[in-house]
Amino acid sequence: MQKDNAGLPPEFADRFTEPFARFVKIEAVAGCALLVATLAAVILANSQWATQFLAFWETPIGLHVGSLDFTRSLRHWINDGLMTLFFFVIALELKRALVLGELRDLRAAALPFSGALGGMLIPVALYVPLMWGQPGMHGWGTVMATDTAFVIGCLALLGSRIPPSLRLFFLSLSIFDDVGAITVVAVSYSNALNWAALALAMLGVTAVAGFARLGIRSVPFYFLLGCVIWLCFDASGIHATITGVILGLMTPPHGWVSDERLRAILSRALSHPTGDYWSGDTTERRDLLRAGTALTEALSPLERLEMMLHPWAGFVVMPIFALANAGVEIHGADLGQPVSVAIFAGLVFGKPIGVLTFSSLAVRLGLASRALRLSWPLLAAGSLLTGIGFTMSLFIAGLAYDPAILNAAKIGVLIAAVVSATAGLIMLFWLTHVKRIALI
Repeated sequence: MQKDNAGLPPEFADRFTEPFARFVKIEAVAGCALLVATLAAVILANSQWATQFLAFWETPIGLHVGSLDFTRSLRHWINDGLMTLFFFVIALELKRALVLGELRDLRAAALPFSGALGGMLIPVALYVPLMWGQPGMHGWGTVMATDTAFVIGCLALLGSRIPPSLRLFFLSLSIFDDVGAITVVAVSYSNALNWAALALAMLGVTAVAGFARLGIRSVPFYFLLGCVIWLCFDASGIHATITGVILGLMTPPHGWVSDERLRAILSRALSHPTGDYWSGDTTERRDLLRAGTALTEALSPLERLEMMLHPWAGFVVMPIFALANAGVEIHGADLGQPVSVAIFAGLVFGKPIGVLTFSSLAVRLGLASRALRLSWPLLAAGSLLTGIGFTMSLFIAGLAYDPAILNAAKIGVLIAAVVSATAGLIMLFWLTHVKRIALI
C-alpha cells in the first residue's frame, strides 16, 4: 500500500483535538439553527396562528392497549423522548473528553467542573430567597444550566480572537452543567416512584453491561434495549431522559480491533493479486469482509455513535425542542412577575458569579490548573455567556411550573439569554479588540 506523503505528518495530539474541533463546529452551526427555531416559535406564538400553533404541540400521540396507556402529547414525546438523544450525545462527549481527550488530566478537568458547580449553586442561592413563599419556588433548577450550542455559537462569532482554551473551558463547563441538570431533574422533578418499574429499568441497565461484556456490538440491538429501559424509567416516575445519560456514560470508549490487528487484516486483504476474486465463497471474499468489520470496529463505539448522532441532536432535536417550547406570548405579559425576576437574576448574575468564584477558588486551592492563555479577565467576560440557559432552562421550566406562571418563567429565560449574550459578546470583543487581556 502506497503511503500518502502529500500532507503534514500526523501528530499524536490530533487524536484528541480533532474530535473536539468537530464537536465545536457542529455546536456553533447548531446554535444558528436553534436561534432560527426560537425566533420562529416566538413569532408564531404571537401571530394570528398562535392558537393553532400552541395547540399543535398538545396533539395526543401513542398507543392504548387494554389497561396500558402510552399516549402522550407531542410536546411530551419531544421533551422526554427526543431530548433523551440529546443527553445521550452530551454524555458521550463528556466520557470521550474524560477518557480519551482534553480532560484526561484531573486538574485540567477540575477547572470547568468547579466552574460548573459554582454556576449551579450560586444561581439557586439567588433564586430561592427571591421566590421564597411564592408559587414556583420549586423551579430553582431552571437557573442551573448553560446552553452549549448558544454559548459556542457566540464564541464562534469572535473567530480566532478567542483562544481554544476558552472554547474548551466553556464547552466542558456546559457539558458538566447539562449532566448535573439532568441529574437534578431525575431526583427533584420526578413523580412518585414505581419500584417495580424502576427495578426493571435497572435490570435493563445491568443487561446492557452484561451483553457488552459478552461481546455483543450490534447498535440496533442496544437501541431496542435502550427503548425498553426508557419505557421502564418513564413508568417508574424518574424522568426518562436519565436513560440517555446512563447509557452514554456506559458506552465503551475503546475500539474492539487494535491498530496492530487492523494493519494485519488489511495487509492480508491487500496481498491478494488483482482480479475478480471478491464474489463467491472464496478466501479473498472472506478476507475482504473481515477487513470491513475491522475498519468499523477499530473506532470505538463511543466515537462512532458521537459522530453519527451529534449532527442529528444539533440540527434536528434542538430546533424541534425550541419550536415546541420557546413559544412565548409576549403581548400583555407582565415582565415584573417574581418568577421572571428570579430567573433573570439567577441566570444573568448568579451564573457568572458562581463560575468565576468557584474556578478561582479551585485554582487557589491547587485543585485545578488554568491554561496560560485563559486569563482571568477573559474568563470573567466569557462567564457572562453562561447566563444563556435556554434549552435546559426551558426544559426544566416545563416540568417545574404550573401553566399559570410558565409563560412568565419562559420570558425570564429568554430575556436572560438576550442580556447574557449581549453582555458577554461586548466584553469579549472589547478585551480581544484592544488587546487588554492580562496573562495573570
